[in-house]
Amino acid sequence: VTTGAEAVENAVKIARAHTGRPGVIAFAGGFHGRTHMTMGLTGKVLPYKKGFGPFPGEIYHLPFPMPHHGVTEADAIAALNRLFKADVEPERIAAIIIEPVQGEGGFYIASSEFLKVLRDLCDAHGILLIADEVQTGFARTGNMFAIEHSGIEPDMITVAKSLAGGFPLAGVIGKAAIMDAPEPGGLGGTYGGNPVSCAAALGVLDVIEREDLIVRSRQLGERLKARLTRMRANTNLHPIGDIRGLGAMVAFELVKTPGTHVPDAEATKALCTKALENGLILLSCGVFANTLRILAPLTASDALIDEGMDILERSLADIAQAAMAAE
Repeated sequence: VTTGAEAVENAVKIARAHTGRPGVIAFAGGFHGRTHMTMGLTGKVLPYKKGFGPFPGEIYHLPFPMPHHGVTEADAIAALNRLFKADVEPERIAAIIIEPVQGEGGFYIASSEFLKVLRDLCDAHGILLIADEVQTGFARTGNMFAIEHSGIEPDMITVAKSLAGGFPLAGVIGKAAIMDAPEPGGLGGTYGGNPVSCAAALGVLDVIEREDLIVRSRQLGERLKARLTRMRANTNLHPIGDIRGLGAMVAFELVKTPGTHVPDAEATKALCTKALENGLILLSCGVFANTLRILAPLTASDALIDEGMDILERSLADIAQAAMAAE
């Protein structure tokens, strides 16, 4: 198929066909696409869901762990157990879908322990576990797939984005016994299996292996986090809160006061505007609209990365000075 949303739709269809069950559990803050089904799975209203409902039934949402904002892993597991007691029996659930690192939701990382608990719960109730790796896949997090960090094996993985180096290609990876569940012709599309995109994907896989981009991803992530940590200590910059990342999938939060986790969405918007004026494109995310994500190309040189981080630092200083002048 051509988009990540189609891949997720197909994964849900496969899960329902394989289990004979209708229900799907997703997570608050998760993003899975802009089609009707994937909007329903997505756990963020603006800008993706506003005005587009009603959404498909048999979709249930759980809190995603983000301890520094008051949601622990224990809270999320307790919510799942309450869901099974209050809203839907586990025997009605076909799949749980999760991003190992939430993308649009704010780059929150699902710990290995949390993912192992989900795997055990899925196994206990005959539920399939789907890892949505549309944004995390193909060396971005320091492994080929982010789920590998946990040591667990999902039943299906959805992929897209980096798969074909910019060409439209997406897909679902899974075990044959599960993937063969839909009737022949039940999955497909006019532009599925585009041969040019497939050739591009083969080239991407060759480059990842030949240039050792998995190792490069880890090195790049450490470089980015180290620079951000130094910026956080600089009192001349707008306050930076949490810094997090897995491999080269790195993010940081802007906060109102140093040493706190109080989100500053206005400053985040101002930073994106100022950075663009200074020559750097930034992309914000997160349910509190205060997270900046860094998704630099794994092929970028250290010099180019440092140039971008220099612009970021200068832009943080600019908005801090503007805020002081406005007081």
